[in-house]
Amino acid sequence: MKGYRISIIRHGLTEANEKGIYIGSTDLSLSQKGAGELCAKMDEFDYPSVHRVYSSPLKRCTETAEILFPYTEMCIVEDLKELDLGAFENKSVDELINRDDYKEWLKGGKDTRPPGGESLEEMTARIYKALHEIITDMMNDGLTHCAVITHGGVISNMLSCFGLPKYDPKQLNADFGEGFDIIVTAQMWLNSQAFEILSYCPYEKLPDPSDDYDYNDYM
Repeated sequence: MKGYRISIIRHGLTEANEKGIYIGSTDLSLSQKGAGELCAKMDEFDYPSVHRVYSSPLKRCTETAEILFPYTEMCIVEDLKELDLGAFENKSVDELINRDDYKEWLKGGKDTRPPGGESLEEMTARIYKALHEIITDMMNDGLTHCAVITHGGVISNMLSCFGLPKYDPKQLNADFGEGFDIIVTAQMWLNSQAFEILSYCPYEKLPDPSDDYDYNDYM
């Protein structure tokens, strides 16, 4: 049965990330440091060759896609946006730590939401819509390997809710410019709304075949 592979990658660093400030729906560009780190990772690791890139509409994701996959078609998927943090947007932990509503939000729960923001249950519902749109599009167009550029919260939620095997969400945190490869079949998705978690992405570079080596190593 045909499998469809998706490399799900977190956007690069922004100035808010550098300062430890919460951003969800706020539309910030990559910082100079963030763009530089992505370029460095391209030298250090192998990013996959993909047929299409599906991206959150927020600039930190589209700019990441343009750096990592400059010659690949990009499609915007609105439902790949990060959690809307409402009143907690653009605030640091130090600014929020004494607020009762912040303490309550930290306790978790699918129905808990920041004031004026979005609950995890609502985010999970739109992540399902995004995945269904992407997987259906790949199947219709016969695309066997694509990339998704999205946000840290979206990635951990997506993999913990729909991924197999089941992992603690803390094990599914993605660093900037990094993420996970998954594979899905039509049967898995249509019958179980699930996919298989394969590996980390990007991949370790293989040695350059032009480098010197000792034939005795293979004797």
